[in-house]
Amino acid sequence: MATKVYMEALSPTMEEGRLISWLKNEGDQVNEGDLLAEVETDKATMELVARGSGIMRKQLIAGGDTSNVGTLIAVIAADSEDISALIGGGGSTAPAVDKSQSQSAAPQALAASGQSEPSKTQQVDRGDSGASAVPAGGSAPAAAQASPSAGSSDGGRQKVSPVARRLATEGGLELAGVTGSGPGGRIIKRDIEAALQGGGAQAASAQQTPEAEEAPTFAPAAAGAEYRDIPLTQMRKTIAKRLTQSIGPIPTFYLTVEIDMTEAMELRKKVNARFEKQGVKVSPNDLTIKAVAAALRKHPWVNSAWTGETIRQYDAVHIGVAVAVDEGLITPIIRNADKKGLSEISQEVKELAGRAREKKLKPEEYTGATFSISNLGMFGVSEFTAVINPPEACILAVGAAEDKVVVVDGEMVIRNRMKVTLSCDHRVVDGAIGAQFLQTLKQNLEDPMMMLA
Repeated sequence: MATKVYMEALSPTMEEGRLISWLKNEGDQVNEGDLLAEVETDKATMELVARGSGIMRKQLIAGGDTSNVGTLIAVIAADSEDISALIGGGGSTAPAVDKSQSQSAAPQALAASGQSEPSKTQQVDRGDSGASAVPAGGSAPAAAQASPSAGSSDGGRQKVSPVARRLATEGGLELAGVTGSGPGGRIIKRDIEAALQGGGAQAASAQQTPEAEEAPTFAPAAAGAEYRDIPLTQMRKTIAKRLTQSIGPIPTFYLTVEIDMTEAMELRKKVNARFEKQGVKVSPNDLTIKAVAAALRKHPWVNSAWTGETIRQYDAVHIGVAVAVDEGLITPIIRNADKKGLSEISQEVKELAGRAREKKLKPEEYTGATFSISNLGMFGVSEFTAVINPPEACILAVGAAEDKVVVVDGEMVIRNRMKVTLSCDHRVVDGAIGAQFLQTLKQNLEDPMMMLA
């Protein structure tokens, strides 16, 4: 029986994936468990794993193509099996569909991280068989719950695959004049290619979505132009979407304090000397994570989230640490940071940051933070504000620790100082609560013994 290969939801926030490359070609033998393809999600590069055995009969998208979660992207079947009904060539040998087999990996990842399941559930008709994806080098999670294909019928709307829609838009082709050869009359990639090759390009439909009407339009880069258009990666698309969900709807206020880091830096020297043979090198950011974790235990309102119906106050302290990667930003999580020592935090941050830059993090390693920290001090930035990562209530922006001349007890002395700014969701955290948290954080770093209290 044929095995349908879908684009699956490989992370709680994934809505579409970009196929980096097929690891099996059409005509290749495929065994259950074989790696089929590499897929770029919004956060990492994942591997698509075969759920059935047979021949790779048909690949419906090519390397570099982007497909919505739930889109059929390939078919595996016996060499003699008729798959025409599955790929749009007619026939009556398509395997029976069993909608009860839809499963979800995203809710499992959220449950493990302590967060609630997204309100917009996504499902996919998996048929009798399908494929699942796993992080590179990781184990296969349960079959991911996915959204319906973009071309699914809903109230009589025309059924079009995401790739076909994009090709039609780029070629100026009006979809109303195209006949679909896919299942149920769905317009697929080859229908658009045939229409364009046959000279059937027409003016694009004047009907646009509200988003399309509001968005500015730009002509493609002309030959010799003094600029270039860089396609959006899945990570950059997600960053753009998440930030517009944050800075607009969330009523945010900011609180800034300057902290004397002299004693904390002395502690850092002692810890690094103590663990030098083990290769441990604690950074100012590691100290800040430890101090923040201790402060969150005393100020649970800051360690909270806005759900829309309730304020969720977390019992665990899971700190997301912003890491810059080539394509954007990702926040691997130090779980139960309040229960870990400086050396353990330092080693875990380095290990997670390294795998984040290689795009090898598992979903549970970057979802489920209860509070986030963004540090630009290593770039010489003295002070900045960070954008809250919803549904978290707060994020801390950390500047550079610098030697400054300050007045202490009426005398001018040189002290190591650092500015931090707390961005707060006013629906959860009031000014006094945020100020009290910063007061505790300041005490923890100016007198590190306070972290142990």
